[in-house]
Amino acid sequence: MRVYPTRPVSTVAEAVELQRELVLRLKPAPLPAKIALVAATDVSSGNRSPALFGAVTVWSIARGTIIEQVTATRPEEFPYVTGLLAFREIPVLLDCFERLHAVPDVVICDGQGIAHPRGIGLAAHLGLCLNIPAIGCGKTRLIGEYQEVGRTRGSRSELMHKGEQVGWVLRTRDGVAPVFVSPGHLCSCDDAAELVLSLCRYRLPEPIRAAHTLCKGEYLKSLA
Repeated sequence: MRVYPTRPVSTVAEAVELQRELVLRLKPAPLPAKIALVAATDVSSGNRSPALFGAVTVWSIARGTIIEQVTATRPEEFPYVTGLLAFREIPVLLDCFERLHAVPDVVICDGQGIAHPRGIGLAAHLGLCLNIPAIGCGKTRLIGEYQEVGRTRGSRSELMHKGEQVGWVLRTRDGVAPVFVSPGHLCSCDDAAELVLSLCRYRLPEPIRAAHTLCKGEYLKSLA
């Protein structure tokens, strides 16, 4: 799959400046009417290894299963800084996408879309690099305020920041903690929530669960 990397950065100041440039390129839009393949990403690391382990899985909507999965490993090139996760994780994820044979219609990240202090979280940044619709599905909130969410699957509350909706707080399973869903690129808030919910048997979408298992396994193998 072809990728379009953004320019490299080496400092926090450079990263913030690039985010302020890239956010102007994001385009809200409805998702395609026909979505066949959904990619998902995850990255693992640990104190016992200096490397990052990335994974991408591709889920077939028609088959209801993973049809392709790839991994990549590379040294950590940017530190963990809140709000700048993309600069740490995207290089290894782009390595994964370059190895991918399938061409997904949309990508879902374990991270944020526009629900980000500068409006461009991991999912939004990755969507620009791949030039496809992208959605953030995070386990924790980075920004925004919301009302309490109902306890049943499908209940949701608008995630608001500075008077604008930046996503949904979505209950994907009865009585389980909600997830924070935000569009990244070429996607709307409503479409992001609907697609995420359709892919959830448990709290997180199945493609993300598979990507997490895959990259965690790669990390553990590196310690053997």
